[in-house]
Amino acid sequence: MNELYPMKFTPLFREKVWGGQRIGKVLGLDSGPLENCGEAWILSGVEGAETLVANGFLAGNDLNELAEVYMGDLLGDDVYDRFGDAFPLLVKFIDSNDWLSVQVHPDDALARRRHHANGKSEMWYVVDAVPGAELISGFARQTDRENLLYHLREDSLASILHKESVAAGDVFFTPAGRIHAIGPGVLLAEIQQTSDLTYRIYDWNRTDEKGRSRELHTELALDALDFQVITDAKTAYTLRENVTASLIRSPQFSTGMLYATKALRKDYAELDSFVVLIAVEGHFHLLTESVKLDVKAGEVVLLPNLVRIAGIIPQPSARILEVYVS
Repeated sequence: MNELYPMKFTPLFREKVWGGQRIGKVLGLDSGPLENCGEAWILSGVEGAETLVANGFLAGNDLNELAEVYMGDLLGDDVYDRFGDAFPLLVKFIDSNDWLSVQVHPDDALARRRHHANGKSEMWYVVDAVPGAELISGFARQTDRENLLYHLREDSLASILHKESVAAGDVFFTPAGRIHAIGPGVLLAEIQQTSDLTYRIYDWNRTDEKGRSRELHTELALDALDFQVITDAKTAYTLRENVTASLIRSPQFSTGMLYATKALRKDYAELDSFVVLIAVEGHFHLLTESVKLDVKAGEVVLLPNLVRIAGIIPQPSARILEVYVS
């Protein structure tokens, strides 16, 4: 059997009513004829939407096929024991040209009971944002089910939601159960559990060209919501050149930010996990014993668990999200 190696993937693009054009204009990803490309799925094991390897002898194989064949050599033994053949993370770029729906995701327990699926906790790294851009994360004041339903009836839900200003480099962790929405003018990288479960609560009274509103899932959402008041949703971190800054450590995944300005040797030997490298700015060369890859902003590389050492050579600098399963 040929040895595993760092792999790039062919993204999948999604037209969205709230989408725009910056996935192409800022990140250089070709979404083809889509007029409102809201999402680029750059690493996905979601059933029916698996991304395909783009380089090397495994080109054309999908992510879950790799997990089935290579098991712990790809995922890490502990990760494989926990998740089996299903790749546990989904990585996207999201471009919001309008407000996304106000929504919530179920946690693992509720998702498995209702849907026999994973829950969905996620994080956002803001790649670009227009001046004045905002997002919603949590409630601004004490709320319960009855109060929430009252504000939905009165079309005043936004008045009880916590808004945050958004700028490039901001990080937000959105655990399952937290109400949230991304506002207009935001381009971000999203790292999440492998799940496509979303309970839509409010959609800003939008209708399609036939005057139809999108489906809401209010009753399902009520049991999933955490009504905690949020006063500051941003994740604080300190960025130093050529050192990985810890952003998120959760039971679902851990993420760091590497701002590389010189050649580096990365040693991942202490992890029992694959590592996902996401270029969010600039580009770099990735070197291992078997592969040299040129990785540009908007691209992702999957380092199998067997690949312990990697060289990163920025061209001339790069910001790279490092993601693995804790």
